Amino acid sequence: MIAHLRGTLFEKHPNRLIVDVSGVGYEVFVPFSTFYGLGEPGAQVSLRIHTHVREDALTLYGFGTALEQELFEKMIAVSGIGPKLALAVLSGIEPAELVRAVEVADVARLTAIPGVGKKTSERMVLELKDRLPRRPAPAAGGTAAGLPLRDDVLSALINLGYHRPLAERAVEAAVTHAEASADAGDGFERTLKYALRELAK
Repeated sequence: MIAHLRGTLFEKHPNRLIVDVSGVGYEVFVPFSTFYGLGEPGAQVSLRIHTHVREDALTLYGFGTALEQELFEKMIAVSGIGPKLALAVLSGIEPAELVRAVEVADVARLTAIPGVGKKTSERMVLELKDRLPRRPAPAAGGTAAGLPLRDDVLSALINLGYHRPLAERAVEAAVTHAEASADAGDGFERTLKYALRELAK
């Protein structure tokens, strides 16, 4: 089984890459959360790989982080969720937000992911709640206020036209920065400005 690939990015398309490893091109399917973290064709890439074998096909799924791969593999163990749907889930929600949604049984958030219906969302919560990695506890003072602030900033970024997974990533970085610094009490405007700086990088 192929578990890891390191090589040159030969082609890059949403959800699909070709990675050149010593002259051999490997087709790898990736979620948007991995896709947006990659460079342009010609860049060096390193991907964790899940090799999915069926009688008629051998398909490679690639991930930029261990968390993405772990979530993918947990999801495809759920009845009714195959690799394509698991990839769609990771493309429609940031990994940390997926863990949070399952933990708090936020079926509405999961159902908002394209391709995920209510029954699938309920099944994910039921079967994954005790099997997903635990999120680190928020910093002191960041629990009750942190979630509304995160949601408000995320909503603002989406209203500005940013793609949801990118916006979620920027919000996580902004909230983490605020909780770890003297900016923790500065609220919505400061967090939004930091998130916009993250998106501008």
